[in-house]
Amino acid sequence: MLKKDRLKRKIRIRSKISGSESRPRISVFRSNRYIVAQAINDVKMITIAFSTEVELKPELKKDKQTKIERAKLVGKNLAEKLTKLGIKTAVFDRSGYRYQGRVEALAQGIRVGGIQI
Repeated sequence: MLKKDRLKRKIRIRSKISGSESRPRISVFRSNRYIVAQAINDVKMITIAFSTEVELKPELKKDKQTKIERAKLVGKNLAEKLTKLGIKTAVFDRSGYRYQGRVEALAQGIRVGGIQI
């Protein structure tokens, strides 16, 4: 029942937002173990940049971190990639997840990295 409800919210949210080349949509996927974020240009239907915990594993292994701290690092990493591409603003697509915990930390990490959501 919970997954069904989340997918309904995802469709409802997704119908209202869209990403472009200058302002991509940042989509979030959250599993029990990892969090993934990707910047998508919906006009051309391509992924511009992405960031995941697996990509940051060497950096994360140095010291034990909580899932929230790791989500913030993923957000900062994605923001760095987007600023290299010259993107300063984006639309945040939480994919039906509640804006709390890891999803909120990811958004804060993106903002700290210099991207306006």
